[in-house]
Amino acid sequence: MQDQIVAKIKDAGVVGAGGAGLPTHVKAGATVHTVLVNGASCEPLLMSDPHLLETEIDMVVRGLETIMDCVGAERGVICLKGKHGKAMEVVRERVSKDASGRLEAFELGDFYPAGDEQVLVREVLGETIPERGLPLQVGAVVSNVESLLNVACAMDGAPVTHRYVTVTGEVARPMVVKVPVGALVKDVLAFAGGPTISEYKVVDGGPMMGRVLPDTEQSVTKTTSGLIVLPPDHPVVAPKIMDPERIRRITTTVCCQCSRCTDLCPRNLLGHSLHPHKLMRVLHSQIMETEAAKEALLCSECGLCEKFACPMGVSPREINAQIKKVLMGNRVAWEAGDKEYRANPFRENRAVPTRRLIQRLGLTKYDGHPEYAGEYSTSLARIPLRQHIGAPSTCVVSVGDRVSRGDLLGEVPEGAMAARVHSSIGGVVESIADGIVTIKA
Repeated sequence: MQDQIVAKIKDAGVVGAGGAGLPTHVKAGATVHTVLVNGASCEPLLMSDPHLLETEIDMVVRGLETIMDCVGAERGVICLKGKHGKAMEVVRERVSKDASGRLEAFELGDFYPAGDEQVLVREVLGETIPERGLPLQVGAVVSNVESLLNVACAMDGAPVTHRYVTVTGEVARPMVVKVPVGALVKDVLAFAGGPTISEYKVVDGGPMMGRVLPDTEQSVTKTTSGLIVLPPDHPVVAPKIMDPERIRRITTTVCCQCSRCTDLCPRNLLGHSLHPHKLMRVLHSQIMETEAAKEALLCSECGLCEKFACPMGVSPREINAQIKKVLMGNRVAWEAGDKEYRANPFRENRAVPTRRLIQRLGLTKYDGHPEYAGEYSTSLARIPLRQHIGAPSTCVVSVGDRVSRGDLLGEVPEGAMAARVHSSIGGVVESIADGIVTIKA
């Protein structure tokens, strides 16, 4: 059974919808005792997961049960913040009807980053995943809500062609909308009534870990969870577009070594050997000479240190990211060893409430429950052949080919970790360039 399920998931091109896009068929090949459904809606403002749990619970549960059968899990736990009252009610009602007794609902606290899979595992299972480790090491698999919806569709032979996206910020009609993969950001914003300010930037993802797009000609991908329109000088945007060298220079100059970044670091609070304030002392020329620099490999880049903890307004996250990039480029690995992890006794008290974080980020005016606007359709899709961790898929169409929605565009290369890519609209292949297949209806 496992081989058949894995094959269907692989054929459908399902990837992790809540993170960097790990091909789901890789996770589905494991053997564990528990599957956790990550419905934490971790990043502020993003609302597609609660929406799907409220409106598509049967499909999500079908995907969950499929993964559980595939990995041999006896327990499936749907995790959601209690503040999403209607969705929580729907989840509890659905779990109560489960005759097998395998399903549970778990109410998460409203703190950031509750959706970090290491934090989630600790909250639900009471286990600490080893440093640089995976949930598999404590007998669990973590899957995002939309990923499980896509798994259920895959069982019916339907590939991933669309993505649920939260469009918010300075737009006329904030919304959750089902968007064809490859749709242009500018067109999606226009569907939401357009930006309400003349000068703006668009954050792809959440305000904490999302990236600022260079322009609105970019494509929506399988991992695009949100599009947030904000002024260029907004405190969420400005640090993300600052020159990295300038950030490093300012940060290493201004840091007063107060250690608040370490005190509130979610990974440090789990007992991991990550001390952001110490990493602030590390210069690039010393990276390979100091063992302390390797701690940067443990950073999840959640952004809490720079967006909330630091009283000086500098960026330990950026320093960690720059050090990590050099270390990984030199194939430096972290040796976790056999250590025993002891969570900080003040961990619960140091959890940062999402509402306080939203206030600190200057996002209170955008915090709410956007409407569901249905499915957006487009006549032009620019579909990247790489929307996932691993290798890009290999293009299997040619310019001039006529394709239908769901037709295969990119195949997994032999022996590579990758995901299939399918057409999200019907039309003609207009061009293939720079790893992007452009289709015009």
